[in-house]
Amino acid sequence: MARTDSLEVATALHRAAIRLLRAVRVADDETGVSAPKLSALSVLTFGGPSSLTALAKAEQVTAATMSKLVSDLEAEGLVAKRADREDKRGLRIEVTAKGRALMEEGRKRRLALLNKRLGKFSREERAQLVDAAALMMRASEAE
Repeated sequence: MARTDSLEVATALHRAAIRLLRAVRVADDETGVSAPKLSALSVLTFGGPSSLTALAKAEQVTAATMSKLVSDLEAEGLVAKRADREDKRGLRIEVTAKGRALMEEGRKRRLALLNKRLGKFSREERAQLVDAAALMMRASEAE
């Protein structure tokens, strides 16, 4: 198979993305917050307030599972539930200042870890990674 065969590229990309995620995820251990909670909190921090249904869909879990995660995050003071301005019966879930600070610090730790590893790469290799990252973002977009 050629290195440009789409299945071979998909396999290599999948493997690399998982390994990279695992490598930097160790920085999240310092938060004391579980990976599923951090993932939901990340969606809210970097994507903005959301309904429970939309958050569950974004995280690919059931509404019941997300309800439990949100309740736990709320009890920890990381998110707050607010009345939806457009739908008075609905709720919007938003990150609190404490939750945002936790995510920003976690992001800084992950980026510092990744930056340290990338410092060992040549300038040309880092340039290739910038180009590859743009292609990965394009591949992640819905059709």
